[in-house]
Amino acid sequence: MIDWLELAESLITSPWLYAVLIAVSFLDSFLPLIPSEPVVIVAGVYAATGQTNIVLVVAATTLGAFLGDLVPYTVGRLLCVRLLKRLPPGSKRRTAHDWFVRELDARGGFILVTTRFIPVGRYLATLSTGIVGYPLAKYVLFVLFATSTWSAYTALTGYLGGVVFQENTLLAIGVGVGLALVVTGVIEAARHLHRRDKAVGEVP
Repeated sequence: MIDWLELAESLITSPWLYAVLIAVSFLDSFLPLIPSEPVVIVAGVYAATGQTNIVLVVAATTLGAFLGDLVPYTVGRLLCVRLLKRLPPGSKRRTAHDWFVRELDARGGFILVTTRFIPVGRYLATLSTGIVGYPLAKYVLFVLFATSTWSAYTALTGYLGGVVFQENTLLAIGVGVGLALVVTGVIEAARHLHRRDKAVGEVP
């Protein structure tokens, strides 16, 4: 198995680093075991010392993540017709399917943007949008925004750590990863509170 973090560090001053960022963020969009965040954070840390270009780091990561998010969506669309045949009207699974369609119609942007910051959530959301036939144009728009904000946040988290701890690269990387985990936790907590408040509001 490729050690993506070691590979990125070995190419930190090479233009090939940006190809690695595209590849790792692409694969991480549908393969949970690919660790894109630490790799992007490392690239951001080295941008603080001028060894990488923060704009290119963000651009490469955005491109890879955007293209990667199209994969599970496409798989979902291919499975859509076959799946609907197994969801007869009135069944619990068909009810759940129809509920998710309504949720996406009402707040698809919120779901796609927030789940992009949650490793497991991003896979489920992108695959599910394809399965329920979410419109491609809207999906592309929201995913482009989600991947660009995720890429900027992840890279700049590393960059901030690199600026503050320029004399200690290992500490800078640790701080960057820690900040990323904290923000991810905050986003997940916000989503949990949003779901709870919505459920309370629906109680007659």
